[in-house]
Amino acid sequence: MRFNFRRARQSALGAGKWPVASLIALLALPVAAWPQGSANDPSDGLGLARLKNYSTYRVSSGNRDVNSNDDSKRIMPGETFVMADVAGPGMITHLWLTVAQNEFGWPRLLRLRVYYDGHKTPSVDAPLGDFFAVGHGAERNVNSAMIENSSFGRARNSYWPMPFHKRCRITVTNEGHRFVPMFYYHVDYRKYRSLPVDIGYFHAYFRQERPARAGHHYEFLNIRGTGHYVGTVLSVVQTEPSWFGEGDDLFYIDGATRPQIYGTGTEDYFNQAWDLRNETSTWTGTPIAEGELAGSRLSAYRWHVPDPIAFRQSIRAEIEHSGWTAKPDGSVRSGFEERPDYFSSVAFWYQEGVNEGLPEPPYGDERLPFGNATQVAIEDSIQNITADGGKVSVQRDVDWSKDLLFFAANGEGAKINVPIDIPENGRYAIVAEIAQAPDYGDYIGFIDQQPANIDTRKPTTSEIPRPGPDVYHNYLPEVYVASDHPMGMLDLSKGRHILTFACVGKDPHSAGYHLGINDIVIQRVPDGAEPPVSIPPLAQETRNPGVVYRGRPLQLVLQQLQSASGPARIPHIRAVGSFGRDGAAALTPLVSLLADPSPQIRAAAASAVGQVGNSSDKAVVALTTALSDSSPSVREFAALGLKAAGPKAASAVPMLAHLLSDPIDYVRATAADALGAVGPEAGVATDPLAKRLIDQDEQGFVRMSAAYALGDIGPGARDALPVLRQAIVLRRIGAAAQEAILKIDGKPVAVYHK
Repeated sequence: MRFNFRRARQSALGAGKWPVASLIALLALPVAAWPQGSANDPSDGLGLARLKNYSTYRVSSGNRDVNSNDDSKRIMPGETFVMADVAGPGMITHLWLTVAQNEFGWPRLLRLRVYYDGHKTPSVDAPLGDFFAVGHGAERNVNSAMIENSSFGRARNSYWPMPFHKRCRITVTNEGHRFVPMFYYHVDYRKYRSLPVDIGYFHAYFRQERPARAGHHYEFLNIRGTGHYVGTVLSVVQTEPSWFGEGDDLFYIDGATRPQIYGTGTEDYFNQAWDLRNETSTWTGTPIAEGELAGSRLSAYRWHVPDPIAFRQSIRAEIEHSGWTAKPDGSVRSGFEERPDYFSSVAFWYQEGVNEGLPEPPYGDERLPFGNATQVAIEDSIQNITADGGKVSVQRDVDWSKDLLFFAANGEGAKINVPIDIPENGRYAIVAEIAQAPDYGDYIGFIDQQPANIDTRKPTTSEIPRPGPDVYHNYLPEVYVASDHPMGMLDLSKGRHILTFACVGKDPHSAGYHLGINDIVIQRVPDGAEPPVSIPPLAQETRNPGVVYRGRPLQLVLQQLQSASGPARIPHIRAVGSFGRDGAAALTPLVSLLADPSPQIRAAAASAVGQVGNSSDKAVVALTTALSDSSPSVREFAALGLKAAGPKAASAVPMLAHLLSDPIDYVRATAADALGAVGPEAGVATDPLAKRLIDQDEQGFVRMSAAYALGDIGPGARDALPVLRQAIVLRRIGAAAQEAILKIDGKPVAVYHK
């Protein structure tokens, strides 16, 4: 059917009502493809001259004090941060964010969720990085219509339209182990007088299989409902050499037993041919394509925006995980055989209503490429590092809170030898996080004197063997920390091994041959396969979206919690927490779990108590007691729950003040945040907060939390004004101190940073 652009524009701009498919088609078209007005039509083809009947808004990370330049937010481990909670009818039109973080794989450890119209089940539930079209917890540029990542992948933009009738809430949860020091964001949205009743909700859902299940195609999505499928992000880690991507894509629509859409190969689905290459474009692209060795990674996207796949009853979207396989000597075993590679994906679609029938995605570390990662800060063991042809030193706080082992190389042929300790015999994937700078050189890597990431066996395809090891081209006109470079997947014995980085030259523009190493990441390749995730029964549509989570009412979740044992209880505890205030009936069993022998269960329970208990006296008492738990994770989750309780947690102030001396930095910061949330009633904590602020050995983010807390206490923290005035000249902390002085004293103070 020909699309009537004039009618769509007039309908949208006059009545403010967009059919979602038309909206996407119109918003996403390249400029050259937009319709041009006829001689009798004054339209400019883009509709820009037409007056709009919606209101435009933005929610951002901007500071509460308009005079401050501290416009980022911080997210503690385990904390869920609400980016936006806006009323409708409306539509999210643009997300922008950038993050400074030094935890390996953090784009996989931050979890983005979008909730519509009071539903407990998120319609968008995906790792932040994968939602923005790049898997594996990596940073890469993407230049497409719906997702655009720039600044070496650090500036992420989404242009997916997300309509909602009553309310939209967007959250980011830090499911990692390190705090996020800087999280900047914009959420741009429109408010309309009304939206059509048949408008579809935007969905995005992450899943994974490690490895892809034998005897089954890998599923991107398998749901019931009415809507249209609009995109796929696929990420693969190869567990063996050779070309993995002979698998065809298959789409089964409305219960069909044979696929209506049947592809011819993985690279064909992503609109490339004869392999996949690093390139991105309007509708398809491959931000990561590392070749055909064991440990090589791929991440690719395909937006079905010009060609959405409509379904009335159901859709099953899947792809074969078959390709070339090799004999032990590297020669061809098969040109089309099922392979045990690691698959993960995000499916994007619009549908009528909110989907309640999908299982919970993996949590935190479980989403990392191998489910684990040991991040070795090699600069902390500089005494064990040797070098030829240069000097080794440590550079602290480079490129926003990242430390470097710096090798000042004299020239080509210089080497640095870095020891790593392997805890037990096994198969490991090694990643080097390497910096780039204007005076850096080109390097290759070795593991125990063998070239890294190379297979010298007889080739099965044209890509194997490579002509030589990867060359790390480290010149960049600015400093960037840190590019991730896989060094291979190999069998290593328990004990010490040596990574060697040798200079092989430099870019003509580079001012030197130097090298900066941020971290070495050691990942144990698991033995065997993960058990398949069971999909719960699809929920019936409910008039009250707040009473179910992923198709399960609270009573059923509690029954499943009580019937489970050991670590299997943790997902059910988290599910109870997802009910928020509507889960208050579960408070008693959750409080009892705070005494469980397992620290992981106690931490999950502390988090859930803070969510469902809100500010009830019982929750405050239980969380206050948990502040003295032996596990730092439990103490932090308890403090987060008390922070959410705000002034009603005043009885916890003495314990929170005591926690300002906790041995764990992020626990101290969270305790300070909780004291600030209590407000004026936390005045008795002024002195310990001031001591944190002036402690020169204290982490900067803890000192910032202390400064903000003193400001939130207000005039009752007047005794802290002298130390706040001392702190006002400190980099990063000065803005928080300035805001605190203004709140306490009511007088603005100029800032001159050291």
